[in-house]
Amino acid sequence: MTITLFNSFLGKAPNWYKWCIIGFLILNPVLYFTLPSESAGFMLGWIVLLQFIFTLIFSIQCYPLQPGGLIALQTLFLGLTTSDHVYKEIVDNLQVILLLVFMVSAIFFMKDILLVIFTKLIQWFRSKIVISLLFVISAAVMSAFLDALTVTAVLISVTIGFHKIFESNFEENKITRDEFNNGNNFLVDIIMHSVVGTALGGVCTIVGEPQNLLIATKADWDFIEFFMQMAPVTMPVLFFGLLSCVLLEKFKIFGYGTQLPQTLRDKIIQQAENNASKRTQMQNAHLMLEGLFAIMLVVALATHQIHHAPVGIIGLFLMVLLTSFKGLVEEHKLGHAFNESLPFTALLVVFFVVVAVISDQGLFTPIILIVLDQTYDMQLPLFYAANGILSAISDNVF
Repeated sequence: MTITLFNSFLGKAPNWYKWCIIGFLILNPVLYFTLPSESAGFMLGWIVLLQFIFTLIFSIQCYPLQPGGLIALQTLFLGLTTSDHVYKEIVDNLQVILLLVFMVSAIFFMKDILLVIFTKLIQWFRSKIVISLLFVISAAVMSAFLDALTVTAVLISVTIGFHKIFESNFEENKITRDEFNNGNNFLVDIIMHSVVGTALGGVCTIVGEPQNLLIATKADWDFIEFFMQMAPVTMPVLFFGLLSCVLLEKFKIFGYGTQLPQTLRDKIIQQAENNASKRTQMQNAHLMLEGLFAIMLVVALATHQIHHAPVGIIGLFLMVLLTSFKGLVEEHKLGHAFNESLPFTALLVVFFVVVAVISDQGLFTPIILIVLDQTYDMQLPLFYAANGILSAISDNVF
């Protein structure tokens, strides 16, 4: 029975990972009752924070919601924070939650037009440098006005679709192994460029990344004001990101620069033309609707035409428009849209538990006081470095 429960606990996560989480859950109460009472909350708070970051670092082993949630739940039982404080954090950040729930879910119903756009780029252009640059730019623009997470999901769908074309032709001996390998290396280059593009574009607006909306809400900035305030940083970053893409491809640095064999390019074009010929009049109409509503979304966000509605509310009504005109009115057809948004939304609420612990136990107060005690010229680089390190090993929202 014990072995069965252990195997069930955290599912397919490695045993060493399971033992780590079990060890954390046993260690925390022991430390709580053995550490000096005057410093127990502060010291245990830091230990919990590091444990939570551990779950984020090893998220590929196990989605952080479950192990992080268990640790967060334990902090409530140990009194490191209160449910009232957690609720206050949720209320204060409700706009971010609405963004994740509704905007990310709404873009799910625009995947077809995004797939067509990325496929057309391969069809229309031959130069690897041009294709890479256009993928970066397209991903950046889409992530600025849609959502970086969803755009990345679409890009993965596109590259998997191309890989299946390569794989089927290789299995049928229509292409050589070298062509197959070069095709896969080409896709790796494209997806990596594109993912960087989602970061370059996502950082520019309040929609691209959840933490941007969090900042904009606290600073009381609308879409345009956020863009303008951040432009002195984001525009140079965007420029050098695009320049890096060109240099990597031109000089074939770090393994980049693999060309797509002409035979595989012809296969992609042939498959795209077959798909286009099989589209019904209704499907073509849906593509036009998705493009139209994408333009409307950009206008609504950029001009704040909907009575200064929160971004999440705009996402909700975008979903209403898309599903209404595409005829998706059955409940089970709507549920798939939330598959990508709700797990991270739940994880975000767990983040807020840890944030409440940080606040109640004053974990960052000594560090902030040390930084503020430095000269102004040193304060900004120190905060910049600290945020960069934390974002590299955890999530930007956190």
